[in-house]
Amino acid sequence: MGLFKKNPFGHNLFLKKWLIRIMGLITHSRYKQFNKLAIEGSDIIRDLPDTNVLFVSNHQTYFADVVAMFHVFNAALSGRDDNIKNVFYLWNPKLNIYYVAAKETMKKSVLTKLLAYAGSISIERTWRSEGKDVQRQVKMSDITNIGTALDDGWVITFPQGTTTPWKPLRKGTAHIIKRYKPIVVPVVIDGFRRSFDKKGLYIKKKGILQSMQIKEPLNIDYDNETVEQIIEKLEYAIEQHPSFLRVIPEEQIAAYEADHQKRRYSYKGE
Repeated sequence: MGLFKKNPFGHNLFLKKWLIRIMGLITHSRYKQFNKLAIEGSDIIRDLPDTNVLFVSNHQTYFADVVAMFHVFNAALSGRDDNIKNVFYLWNPKLNIYYVAAKETMKKSVLTKLLAYAGSISIERTWRSEGKDVQRQVKMSDITNIGTALDDGWVITFPQGTTTPWKPLRKGTAHIIKRYKPIVVPVVIDGFRRSFDKKGLYIKKKGILQSMQIKEPLNIDYDNETVEQIIEKLEYAIEQHPSFLRVIPEEQIAAYEADHQKRRYSYKGE
């Protein structure tokens, strides 16, 4: 790889590789030492093609979720079976992994700008801005950028668009699936909300068992399934369909809601 080679978004790949290496070394202990990460489905990662793969996941923190996925995906590609032992799997990371994030979030600090350079596809949210509910049209350039990223590699998206559990999925994800016809891989995470702060930058509690389950790609009829049918399929796949609420103890639901209510006043922009 040449020193000046760039990806389709103009990011220098040599610089991006070192950024992922350094940030990977810094964050590795969050999932291996201070807290543990139980992984399931590494073999699925190894069987995927190099491009046009869309990972859809529930969302618990701004950054800790996606950083964990960078670790897990690269560890799996380096032959680790459901573990992230020996961080040297990041010596040659997969450089065409991208993730969808809110543009306003990725511009807030030097750290978030570095995280953006590592792989963010920054989009303007159509439903929320600067902590307020809004209604605005989807920017076609945002959709095009996601398509460009899929054409170049893998894309991680959190279709609920919020870290609050059980919220409806945004239909934009289904439109992207119908338009670009990617392989859709569901990911279900847990434990990140308890171990990290809302932003996912600071460890809130140690000794938490975090989990990540990578499921088999979904069988989707891109041409004949409706947006609503795809959304429902995604909701079941990432275990955020309303029916899942009926199998969760009421006290656990109350705890989720109380925790979110408490944290929403602790962070500007919620």
